[in-house]
Order: sequence, then structure tokens, then C-alpha cells
Amino acid sequence: MPITEILEKNAKEYGKDVCLVEINPDLQEKKRVTWRDYELIESNPMCQYRREITWHVFNEKANRFANLLISRGIKKGDKVAILLMNCLEWLPIYFGILKAGALAVPLNFRYAADEIKYCVELAEVDVLVFGPEFTGRVEEIVDEIDEKRILFYVGGDCPTFAEDYDKLAANCPSYSPDIKLTDDDYAAIYFSSGTTGFPKAILHKHRSLMHAAKVEQKHHGQTKDDVFLCIPPLYHTGAKMHWLGSFLVGGKAVLLKGVTPKTILETVSNEQCTIVWLLVPWAQDILLAIEKGDVKLEDYKLDQWRLMHIGAQPVPQSLIKKWKTIFPHHQYDTNYGLSESIGPGAVHLGVENIDHVGAIGVPGYGWEVKIVDENGVEVKQGDVGELILKGPGVMECYYNDPKATAETLKDGWLYTGDMAEQDSEGFIYLVDRKKDVIISGGENIYPVQIENFLSKHPDIKDVAVIGIADTRLGEISAAIIELKPGVATTEEDINNFCKELPRYKRPRKIIFADVPRNPTGKIEKPKLRHMYNSENLVDAQNRA
Repeated sequence: MPITEILEKNAKEYGKDVCLVEINPDLQEKKRVTWRDYELIESNPMCQYRREITWHVFNEKANRFANLLISRGIKKGDKVAILLMNCLEWLPIYFGILKAGALAVPLNFRYAADEIKYCVELAEVDVLVFGPEFTGRVEEIVDEIDEKRILFYVGGDCPTFAEDYDKLAANCPSYSPDIKLTDDDYAAIYFSSGTTGFPKAILHKHRSLMHAAKVEQKHHGQTKDDVFLCIPPLYHTGAKMHWLGSFLVGGKAVLLKGVTPKTILETVSNEQCTIVWLLVPWAQDILLAIEKGDVKLEDYKLDQWRLMHIGAQPVPQSLIKKWKTIFPHHQYDTNYGLSESIGPGAVHLGVENIDHVGAIGVPGYGWEVKIVDENGVEVKQGDVGELILKGPGVMECYYNDPKATAETLKDGWLYTGDMAEQDSEGFIYLVDRKKDVIISGGENIYPVQIENFLSKHPDIKDVAVIGIADTRLGEISAAIIELKPGVATTEEDINNFCKELPRYKRPRKIIFADVPRNPTGKIEKPKLRHMYNSENLVDAQNRA
């Protein structure tokens, strides 16, 4: 069943129920300043602190955009890119694209102009939908991309080189277009994180989207009464596929723009959220704010919050132990997946397996998993190998990249590039990214293991371990450590703490600096390797 049929069902059964809420904390105070500000906010819906729509309106907006696309010559199989910050318009536009039979192509909101151009051309995009935050970047490349492409602008003050989405869509029919869709039709192109250069375009069918919805709902038991807080960017499979579990049962979701411990807890309290998906840095920030007294839990209504889950990067065991100390009634789950496997859920811990925190878990609903050596042969239990996946959510290919596809898809198996091991109970532990393994003097060093150890230090907020060039050993390990505010931990303190590690695993260099993460929470290790490797090391240490 194509995922668009679920929207039709929800609109029919729950039409008057609120399905999406947008919260923009940055505008909360502005609305209270002057009457003039109030009039501005009321006249431009996108400038309101809180906005909401019902399932009926969601479906109607999707239909209007679908009919707009069709009226402009967009046909089944064409591609429509979305370059928007999280907002109330995002998901109706996404579903409008699908209803028109086109492929949705979400773009990372951090892309520079040249990256936008690269992705638009690689995916052979026919329409680009963008918001006010991207006007400058699109204008830089408009002369190169607008030939035979339609540009729709979402928000007030439409630039002259684009067309006004709001005005055009409002005048289109609100009925569903007569476009027949099946599970085998192409639905979306997502882009890889691009941490090793320009991103790859990942092609998925409608089958993948529907499987993601079923996986999420099976794992976390969403009901109509649950309220999902969505914070990560919707262009990424993680946020959207977790939301699909609520979408499947007609549950409400809240899109939070602006992330601080205070805004997260306020939104959970005010909107009565029951499920929250966090990234590691946000969970760390909440714990730190509670520890410092910057937020007080008694100021919020949090009894209804039943599940906190994390994905997109390795999760330190110490983090979850601290979380469970403060929120003992919370269920917890770790979610593992890739955009190539339609996001989270290919492997998950399971809320019933809290005693195995530290593992990424067991195969998810409908998924098969193996750990193999460099020849594709399964390794012995307990040995480290590459994690490979098989299931209905595996991508069709890297669009327009047969070489990369052949390297990643073999006999129906998706080779993840993640190194893992499995214990005697069948739980899988992520060891590291294949490309991040450090080979020092012939020894394989797995940075995640060292990061997990260092994260137990009470003064460390975040940590990344990378390999840097060494003339004698080939590589040595360096720990980039971001300390909690106000602490005075020294290199000697860290080295003494690391004496519990085997000698070969102890970091050879300690660098105190910020740890950069991308919008999905992954540590940007290529950036760190560039900053701190070889000839850049001295300058980088001086900057730190």
C-alpha cells in the first residue's frame, strides 16, 4: 500500500483532529512586545509562535500542491526537491509530491549553493521548493539551475526569480488527483550525510516508506493518543521515519524549531508529548542543564512522557544510565539505520532490553542482519566484521551512480560500512565506521570504544577520537575533548583517567576543543581529521 493512502484514511477517520503543531520559541517573546509586532505575526502565518493543522487540512494542502504540480506539467516519475527548514508546510508539500506521482527529494538545509546545485543536477530535479532562509543561496545558482526547472517559494515576500507557492496552491483543487500508485513506484530520493565529500542520491520506492512506518510502530507501540515531539530536520530519514509510526495510527506530532533544554522540556510539558526522539548532544545538554540547576523538572508536567529514544550515532552507555537515574519511568530504545535502509529500525535495542544498553540491539521488524569479513563470509560470534542488512527497506540504488551501488549492494545485502560484533545472546555492538578505524603499529583501534570510555569522565561533555598521521606507527589516536562549562580538567587528568584502558588504546594526544556534529548528530570526523592531521595539527592546537 502506498503511504499516501494512510493520509487519505486519516483525513477520513480523524479529519477534525489536530495532526501537526509547529512551535517556534524564537517568536514567543516577539508576539508580546508591541501591537505592531502582533499584527505582523497575525498577517504572516509562518511568523506565529504556535501553528497547527488538522488531518483534513493536511490532506487538502497535499492535494492542492499535487494538483499544482500536475497543472505545471509534472508527471509520474519527475522529481521535486524540498529545501525548507522544519515547518508546518513541509510534510503537506512532501505528500503533495507523492500524490502527484513524483519523487520527493529533500535537501539538507546546511547545503551551500554549490551543494544545492550538485544535488539538483544529480537527482535530475524538475521543481525546487525553497523557503526564505535559502533565498540567497538559490539566487547564487539560479542562472545555472532555472532552465527547464520550476522554482516555488514558501513564505512571504517571494523573490522575483521564483513563483509564490502559497498563492498558487491556494487556487488549486483540493480533491485528490487521479494518479495510480503502487508499492513498486519510486517515491523519494534522499541524500547521504556527505561527510566524505559530496553526498550520494539514495533512491527508494513506496514500499520502503511503508515498511519504515510499520517498523517504527511495531517497535514503539504508538497509538492514536501518543504525541510525538519531532526535533531533528525532516529532510533526514531519521526524523521522518520515526514520525511515520505516529502517522500510521493517526497520532499527533509537534515540530519544534529551536533546541535548548528549556524549549524541549517546555514543549513536552505544554503539548503533553509522550514520545521524544533525541540526538546524543541534546540528551547531554538536558542532563547538564538539570545538573547545573538551569532547568528544574518540577516546573514542567512530564508524567505523560513515556519513551525517549536515540539514534543516528553511537550512544554512550553512561549517558543512558544518567538519564534513567533522572527519568526512571522512561522507556528507552536505541535505533540503528542508514538512509540507505530508509532510516532507523534495521537494528534496535528494544524497550524491553534496557539491561543491554550499549548494544545497538537485534534485527528490527522485517530485517535480516549479518556480520561478515572482507570476503562477505560471516565471522565467528564475538569477532569484529562489517554489518550488512537485508529487508524491504533497502534502497534501490544510488541514483546515477552504478559504481557506488555495486560496492554497497551485493546479492540483495546492503553493506553498511559499520564494523560490529555480536555477543552470545545475539545483541549487536557497533565498534566503529570501517573508514574510521585507526591502524597504529599494526593494531586496529576502534575510536567508538575509546569515546565510550572517555564519556564516563564527569567533566567531559563530548568527545571524538580520530587517527592522525605518525611517521613511526602510521597513525596514532587523538582525543578531541569538549569539556563541560566551568571545569578545569587538564591533559594530565585525562591521561590518568585513561590508565584503565589497555596501553595501545590510550589516546596519544589530548586536544581540548569543541566537537562538531552535523544536524543528525553524527560527529564530523572528516572535518576533525582535516583540522588536526599532519601539518594542520599545530595550527589547530593553537586555535583550540
